[in-house]
Amino acid sequence: MRRNDKEIKEMEVIERIIDKAQICRVAMCDNNQPYIVTMNFGYKSGNFYFHSSREGKKIDILRKNGNICIQVDTDMELVTGVKACSWGMKYLSVVGQGEIEFIEEPKEKIEALDIIMEKYAGQEKFEYQESLLGEILIIKARITELTGKKSGY
Repeated sequence: MRRNDKEIKEMEVIERIIDKAQICRVAMCDNNQPYIVTMNFGYKSGNFYFHSSREGKKIDILRKNGNICIQVDTDMELVTGVKACSWGMKYLSVVGQGEIEFIEEPKEKIEALDIIMEKYAGQEKFEYQESLLGEILIIKARITELTGKKSGY
């Protein structure tokens, strides 16, 4: 990172930002064309978990190339100023690189869904209809690099 004063190196701070973030942007590459989607997510032990339909552009791209970049942010606030160039944003963000795998085994799907649901619902265990488990796809992203950034804090 060019601006060392904005870099967040402490993993516990990076993980607090991830925990607080409500959405995750997932970037992938379709041949040489970037493609990005916004997704709900769960995070545990260095892995991001996403649920998805089994078909679509995102899945087609990921089946060809499982390398991704993720981005989350939180605590965003507009900073106003007198002159145009003195305006800006306060924020905390995390960017990560990783590789995905598709989870097909029902027990692993349930574990991943529980991680996602715990983030948003605040409880750990849910019951899932077996028929629905076959209709969804779980994407597990093994993150190999995480970088945190702060601006205005």
